[in-house]
Amino acid sequence: MHTDGLPETGFVRLSSILAPTGPIPVGKSTWWAGVTSGRFPMPIKLAPRITVWRVEDIRELINRGRKVG
Repeated sequence: MHTDGLPETGFVRLSSILAPTGPIPVGKSTWWAGVTSGRFPMPIKLAPRITVWRVEDIRELINRGRKVG
């Protein structure tokens, strides 16, 4: 069981990733700048207006941050 609010597997939208409801405490512009620079995971486009991220990639990012901090 995970306590970070993310599902076990699958895809999540940005609103589930970023604060205040998600585990990553950054804003949208910071997130997208990090995606562009390679600091954050690349998204997957499911449809023209649907962008998601793999839960596994987000968990890896969270775990990497915990090891650094």
